[in-house]
Amino acid sequence: MSASLTEKETDAAGLPARKAVIAILSAVLRKHRPLELAVDDVLTRASLAPRDAAFARAIATETLRRFGQLDALLRHFLVKPVAPHRAGSTMEILLAGACELMVLSVAPHAAVDGANRLAQADPKALHFKPLINAVLRRVAGEGAKLMAAQDAARLNTPDWLWLRWCENYTEAGARGIAEAHIKEPGLDLVFKDKPSGFADAEQLAPNVLRLRGAGRIEDLPGFKDGEWWVQDFAASLPARLFGDVDGQHVLDLCAAPGGKTLQLASFGARVTALDISKERLARVRENLARTKLKAELVVADVRDWQPKAPARFVLLDAPCTATGTIRRHPDLPWIKSAADITASTTLQAEMLDAAAAMTAAGGMLVYAVCSLELEEGVEQVEAFLARHNDFSRAPIAPDEIFDEKFLTRAGDLRTLPSHWADKGGMDGFYAARLRRLVQTP
Repeated sequence: MSASLTEKETDAAGLPARKAVIAILSAVLRKHRPLELAVDDVLTRASLAPRDAAFARAIATETLRRFGQLDALLRHFLVKPVAPHRAGSTMEILLAGACELMVLSVAPHAAVDGANRLAQADPKALHFKPLINAVLRRVAGEGAKLMAAQDAARLNTPDWLWLRWCENYTEAGARGIAEAHIKEPGLDLVFKDKPSGFADAEQLAPNVLRLRGAGRIEDLPGFKDGEWWVQDFAASLPARLFGDVDGQHVLDLCAAPGGKTLQLASFGARVTALDISKERLARVRENLARTKLKAELVVADVRDWQPKAPARFVLLDAPCTATGTIRRHPDLPWIKSAADITASTTLQAEMLDAAAAMTAAGGMLVYAVCSLELEEGVEQVEAFLARHNDFSRAPIAPDEIFDEKFLTRAGDLRTLPSHWADKGGMDGFYAARLRRLVQTP
C-alpha cells in the first residue's frame, strides 16, 4: 500500500480521515486547487492523528494518480451520470472508495462502510447512499478484472496531454511517460557530502540516494543534522551545468523551494537566491539553517530586479506548467489545460530577457523548466537566441549529466519520467546552457 498502512490501521481510520479525503478531492477536481495546497489546508484544519493523516493523503494522492481508470470503472457501473449539484460529494465518495478497494487494497467491509458513513454525513449524498453502497460492492467484486483490462496509461492521461506527447515524443514515448506516472515515486535525497546512514537506498549519483517507503522525512537519519535535502534526481542536474563554482557568485532566480540554492551553496558558491514569494523563501531560509549552508535571499520579481553587477553564472528555473512532475503531482493533468502553456511561455520569455541582462560577458546562463512541453523548453530557447545575438548555446557533454540519454541532439538536457525506469524513473526536466559572448570593439 502506498501509505504503508496495515489492514488493522486502515480499518481503524475513521470518518474524520475520510471526510478530509472528500474535502481534498473536491478542492482539486472542482476548484482546480493544487493537491499539495489542498492537502495542507484540509489536514491542518482537520487536526488528524499522524496515522489518519497519512491514510487521507494516500487515498487522495492515489485517487488522482489513477483518476482516469477509477472514473471509467465507476461509469461502467453507473446507469447515468451523477449531477454534482444534486448529489453533493457522491462522486468524490465513489472515487475515494474505489481507490481504497482497487489501489490501496483496503478490506471491502472497511472501504464500503466508510463510504456509507460519508454519504450519511452529507445531506445531498445521503439520497444516493443506496447507489454508493451498490456500486462499491460491485467494484469490490468485479473491479479487479475490469481494471486489469483497462489501458491505464491512456485513461490516466487527459487528451490535451496525450495528443501533445504523441506528437512530440511518438506514441510509444507518450505511453512510456504515462506509465511512469502511475508508479509511486521514491524519495530522492541530495547530500552535502558522501551519503551515509541508508544501507538499503539506491545510489543514483555520487551524492544522491533514492529511498522507498521512507516514511516521515523528519524522522530519517541525518535530517536534524542537515546532512541532506529532498530533491528529485533530475532537478539536481541543472545546477551541475556550471561546472566548478567554488568561490564564484551565482544568481539563482526563481529559487524556491530551494534545492538548487542548497546545491550551489554546497558547491562553495556565493549564492544570491531570488524569488517573488516571501513565504516560499522562508522555507529556503529554514533549509539553509538546517543544512548549515549560506545564501543571500532576495524577495523580488525577476523582471524588476537588477544585481549590483552582472554575474558570471545565472540560473533561471522558470515557472512552468510542471508537466514533468506528474509523478509527484498527479493532480496536474486534471487542473491544468493547454491554455496554461501560453501563459507560461509569455512569462518565461520575459524572465529570460531579464536573466540575460544579469549575465556578465563571457558568463553562463542556464535556463531550466520542469515541463515536457516543447514551447516551454527548446522552442523558448530558440526564440531567445533569435532575439539575443550576443548569446550562443553551450552544448552539454554526456559526462556532465551521467547518461547520454538525457541529451538532445542540440546538446540540451532533456530528462523524461520514463528514463531509468528500472530505478523508478525521474522528473521530466529541460535545461539549456547559454553563454554570453564577449563583444569585441
